[in-house]
Amino acid sequence: MMSFFQRLVPAALCAAALSFSVLPALAQSGELKPPGQQVGNPTDSAKSAPKTDELAEAAAALSAPAGNAECVWLGRRVVRWLWQDDLDTAFRHLDLYDRFGCPANHIQATYRCLVRQGPFDTKAADTLNSRVHACWINPGAATAQEAPAATVGNPVKR
Repeated sequence: MMSFFQRLVPAALCAAALSFSVLPALAQSGELKPPGQQVGNPTDSAKSAPKTDELAEAAAALSAPAGNAECVWLGRRVVRWLWQDDLDTAFRHLDLYDRFGCPANHIQATYRCLVRQGPFDTKAADTLNSRVHACWINPGAATAQEAPAATVGNPVKR
């Protein structure tokens, strides 16, 4: 009889240890639905829709490779970080941008467009992201707007 209890106690301890090790996994997962039935956060699709629209707009407006999704995404981030004086991060992403074969002159033109627009009110509806996107789509926009303003004025008489 003693040998039966000697075998039962370790088996019971193993069963208890296994059952306690499963409890934290159940507590972390929340609901026990199969992976196919997991419901995502509705705001995730709302956030991704504008990004997809912006990428599609850039692809339609720009010729390849500046219109490629990876070039648009990385390039706009580089320009934002340059504007915010985060040069280390900007240069690290610029290396990735170059590795994808994206045109470096498009970043230069976009940053020039952003700088020519000047500082903006952070409380206004015009955000840095929207300015960077507009300059990415049409980097010559600020230059075209400023050119007539520079010629308007009194001519110098000699």
